[in-house]
Amino acid sequence: MQIEEREIEADQVRLGMFVCRLDRPWTDTPFPLQGFYVSDLSQIQTLRNFCRRVWIDVELSQSGYSRALNGLGALSSAATQTMTTRDSTPAARPAAALPRDPRIGTVRYHDTVDFDHEIPSAREALEVTASTVSGLVDQAQAGQSIEPEVAHAAARPVVASVLRNADAMFWLNALRRRDGYAYSHALNGAMFAAAFGRHLGLPEDYLIELATGAMLMDIGKTQVPAPLLDRDGPLDAMSMARVRRHVELGAQMLQADRFSRTVIEMVNGHHERADGSGYPARRSGAEIPLHARIAAIVDSFDAMTSDRPHAAAMPRHVALQELYRDRVTRYYPELVEQFISCLGVYPTGSLAELNTGEIVAIMSQNSARRLRPRVLVLTDPDGTMLRGFRTLDLLSTDTSIEIRRPLPDRHAGIDVTELYL
Repeated sequence: MQIEEREIEADQVRLGMFVCRLDRPWTDTPFPLQGFYVSDLSQIQTLRNFCRRVWIDVELSQSGYSRALNGLGALSSAATQTMTTRDSTPAARPAAALPRDPRIGTVRYHDTVDFDHEIPSAREALEVTASTVSGLVDQAQAGQSIEPEVAHAAARPVVASVLRNADAMFWLNALRRRDGYAYSHALNGAMFAAAFGRHLGLPEDYLIELATGAMLMDIGKTQVPAPLLDRDGPLDAMSMARVRRHVELGAQMLQADRFSRTVIEMVNGHHERADGSGYPARRSGAEIPLHARIAAIVDSFDAMTSDRPHAAAMPRHVALQELYRDRVTRYYPELVEQFISCLGVYPTGSLAELNTGEIVAIMSQNSARRLRPRVLVLTDPDGTMLRGFRTLDLLSTDTSIEIRRPLPDRHAGIDVTELYL
């Protein structure tokens, strides 16, 4: 099924619709989240106060209002956009709501430093955090205890950079060569958790705990025999049970009396699933706290987009589609939808092809128009690598130029980590 965005007048918005885009930046409105279900009449009034026109995601809108939406005579067919194909069935699209956590939406973040100016600070933060994470993993492998102060010191630079600018660190990390799955997974987890928490409008102190918990959620794997982790085929039941013990081992290593409840619950809960199919406790629904749900999404996305002994890395857009397919049974629909909104349809660091033929790398998102990011042009229209790359902001360029399709990593032999940017 293909996704449709339809442009309507603000006064045509009805309860149950999913507003995915506005005619102005989200930061110019009181809405804390970029994309939301209209569940209250006050939201409709606020939309009317701030916007003349909005865009509705037909697929995510409740079915009854989708029918009403299709019947509106004032819809602009020229504004209907076909986006990435993703799997969906009517039965898999119930109305979704974010968890009832009072911290969601309590802070309205906006970039305080532009992308180019944040790059040097983000590079320094990335180097500091990567070095500290490497030391933490080495300590854990040697059986040494993890100090909370050191773990938090590794998380804080990531959170600080992500709060200043949501894209700079992601771009630099996309250019960084991977130093092994354990190290990269810990660093990536911290970045994704911090960015997702910012997107959800969570307080800064909670973001630091989220980044710390995501960084340490797989620390127990340092105590699992390497041959089991490195096996490139399926595991038997006994071996799988030993690998799954990494959750228990990780919680034991961190010691609940030294780390916060948030961190411990992320370690204990990052493999729990909404339908009770996860492990180790087979918790489900409201039994799983918000931070553990975030950890599950972050852990799954980074695992799918990383090279592992038993599976090659998925392209980022394919991994997002996988999360979306499982959003109801495993991950909580509204959180997955917000995670996709956070990363963008074309995530930072991924490759794409323009309708003019050039291959580009996604550098940063445009919050007002998620389908028109800032890109780095790598090839000419016939696919020949350029001698000098150039940046192109699709938001401010000729509107006839747009992304035709996302591409897998290393498409046509292009590896962004080898571009020496």
